[in-house]
Amino acid sequence: MNNRNELPIEASRLNRRYSDPTLACELNDRMKSMLAASLIMLALILALATISRAAELPDAPSAAFRGTHSMIVAAAPAPVPQTADRTPKVVDKKFAALAIISTGSAFADSYTTLFARENYLAGKTGVCNEEVESAYLYGTHPTVGRAYAVASVKSAGSVLAAYYLRKHHSKFWSLPLLSNSAISLQGVTQNMLVCN
Repeated sequence: MNNRNELPIEASRLNRRYSDPTLACELNDRMKSMLAASLIMLALILALATISRAAELPDAPSAAFRGTHSMIVAAAPAPVPQTADRTPKVVDKKFAALAIISTGSAFADSYTTLFARENYLAGKTGVCNEEVESAYLYGTHPTVGRAYAVASVKSAGSVLAAYYLRKHHSKFWSLPLLSNSAISLQGVTQNMLVCN
């Protein structure tokens, strides 16, 4: 009867073989190179598929046989009245107003975040003297350049996302602008209540 707690001979050899760190690194490198090669091949296939064009379609059977007498009398087409293009503009008053509100609230958030830096430099205690809510963005003691750089990136990102969604006729195009405004106004409120 086999003892089930012991590894079979083949399994123990495999465990010894793969427990060697150099062999494990070699296998890891091989897997990485195989994955990279397969991703490159996939990208190449996708690029070639999008670049290649379909062949021309053959002529219809009716085009090959033409009798001597025409059965259809060609007439001039009736004039079609020109209609105005009804597609809305991407940037209109509503888009511009939401973009201004979003950008203004982002810069107001950055401005009020600098209150923590002023309190820190003044040595005040009892009020906020370091950024705790968005320290990953601004740092614990935000600098002026970093604060306004964060506001610029947030504003530009939300405006570009809204522009892209509106251009592609998404009904959720205002979501990036509204969410940036809401998050920034919450930050302004928090900073005004605690740090001022």
